[in-house]
Amino acid sequence: RKILNKYKSADILINNAANNYGAGVNSNKMKLENFDEKIWNDDLNVGLKGAMLCTKIFGSKMNQQSQGGNIINISSDLGLISPDNRIYDKNSVKPVTYSVVKHGIIGLTKYTATYWPKKVRCNTLAFGGMENNHSKKFINRLKKLIPLNRMAKKKWI
Repeated sequence: RKILNKYKSADILINNAANNYGAGVNSNKMKLENFDEKIWNDDLNVGLKGAMLCTKIFGSKMNQQSQGGNIINISSDLGLISPDNRIYDKNSVKPVTYSVVKHGIIGLTKYTATYWPKKVRCNTLAFGGMENNHSKKFINRLKKLIPLNRMAKKKWI
């Protein structure tokens, strides 16, 4: 309400919230057979419910505006494929919720793109992994799965 009251319109929405536990979590509780329902609910609330609520509020406003608006949802390569837990260290996994949320973001995008097609453009960006203090062993395993044979690197401008 504060944003809409202050600016009177909503031109763009970027949904990017997610709990991300890094490349792999060294925790027995993150393994699928031990995965806690509280973590499941929290991750889906942040990543999917949050995106849906923002889309509902701002997308509805965009649809009422003469100029419409744009919704950009941030997914991941893990929203298109599944994490390959074989590349992580022996006691490390990518939590199930990360991929589930990112797949769901793509579904939300497809739904929204056809819900308000005349006024609201809705797209997803699905980035690949970025090198960020990962072990060389992990990077070498992951690179074998990437056609460019590398992860993205941080560049500061």
